[in-house]
Amino acid sequence: MLPWASASRKRRARKSTALLLLCPLLMGQAKPVLVPDVSQRDIEIAYSFTGAELLLFGAILYPSGRAPEAEAKPADIVVVVKGPTQSIQVREKEKVAGIWVNAERMRYRSAPSFYAIASSRPIEKIVDERTRAIYELGVDSLQLSPASGAAPEVQTRFDKGLEDLRARSGLYYEAPGAVEITDGVLYRARLAIPARVPIGKFTAETFLIRDGRVLAAAVRPIEIRKSGFERFVAYSADHYSVFYGIVAVALSILFGWGAGVIWKRF
Repeated sequence: MLPWASASRKRRARKSTALLLLCPLLMGQAKPVLVPDVSQRDIEIAYSFTGAELLLFGAILYPSGRAPEAEAKPADIVVVVKGPTQSIQVREKEKVAGIWVNAERMRYRSAPSFYAIASSRPIEKIVDERTRAIYELGVDSLQLSPASGAAPEVQTRFDKGLEDLRARSGLYYEAPGAVEITDGVLYRARLAIPARVPIGKFTAETFLIRDGRVLAAAVRPIEIRKSGFERFVAYSADHYSVFYGIVAVALSILFGWGAGVIWKRF
């Protein structure tokens, strides 16, 4: 046997031994993993749609196979359901001579069309302001994108106005304490989907947080779409806009003419 071949085998053996010794340390440093799911991946909106309730549930898989000891600080779960972003213009009304008129306005390039957050405790007790801003945890931590460079106080005023408008429509809301955690491993939360929810691709993000740090995160997709005749109309308007416009005008003329004929007879 060649001497250098023997030396090479010895080096490989030493490396294998070192890896075996490090395995327990590497396993001890492994982070927990979230396994989330939702009760409905597809929500269909028909003419009779009055809203829905979404159940978000899952499990926390710890490296050791069990939850930390009771003396360890308990973990928190935060669930965020977010709708597709859209461009929106917010107008501020002003009373002039007793009449409300449009005054200043601000356009946002991308704002979530829907935002709901549920947490095991109030979010301000779970993470600090910086972490909330990084992960957009909370309505007041949304990273809105104004299209114009306004003064900070003006932008803040319009941000609050947009959040208030969406909150009154049920499109932005927070549900502190809505997440239930069982035995430190299983969790579930219920979030309401309002009747005025927009269609599109949504995301359900789940965060595992302990001691102010995000330990794990996972995302599940949700799609909300129209069904039945409403879906046919929406699809036609999006893909065959010219034909849709011609038919809409023709139907308006036809119904107007028919109403005039009936009115003359009676």
